[in-house]
Amino acid sequence: MIDTTTSPEKKRDFIAAPAPNEQVVNKPANARGKPPRARVADAVDAEPETAPEKLERKRDYLEGFLAKKPEELGTGGAGGALQEAVIAALKEIYDPEIPVNIYDLGLIYGVDVDDEADVTVSMTLTTPNCPVAESMPAEVELRAGSVPGVRDAEVVLVWDPPWDPQKMSDEARLELGML
Repeated sequence: MIDTTTSPEKKRDFIAAPAPNEQVVNKPANARGKPPRARVADAVDAEPETAPEKLERKRDYLEGFLAKKPEELGTGGAGGALQEAVIAALKEIYDPEIPVNIYDLGLIYGVDVDDEADVTVSMTLTTPNCPVAESMPAEVELRAGSVPGVRDAEVVLVWDPPWDPQKMSDEARLELGML
């Protein structure tokens, strides 16, 4: 049993809730009993909905999301349409010694497009003594500059980090029988 009386020596600021199986004895006048349980029959419905009304969409929460058009990406920057077009043009250039395009071969280290549609291609060659060391960078610059929308193209030939077969894509390795 729980003693809920308040004596001057035992002044409490709270009343502990009784366990469900205990009875409350000496209930104070201001204490309330257990709240009534919620029942399905007590639910308030103005009018019950018919089956077609229940199945009808009340509000399309995706409407605003689907109606919004994607933000216009600038021509420059990573993943832009112009960068993808330059990469596609570079994939048409094949190494004369190996039947794989120079992009999948891993010779292109980076394609940067700025906001003014200037393209900078960082590339390397398989070796510094490569037979196409003079003509390959010029061809890359010509192809990158011929993509519609490109204002100017520049090729930066780098030797660090040096090229190795690990830079090849899986498609190039498959083509060369290295997978």
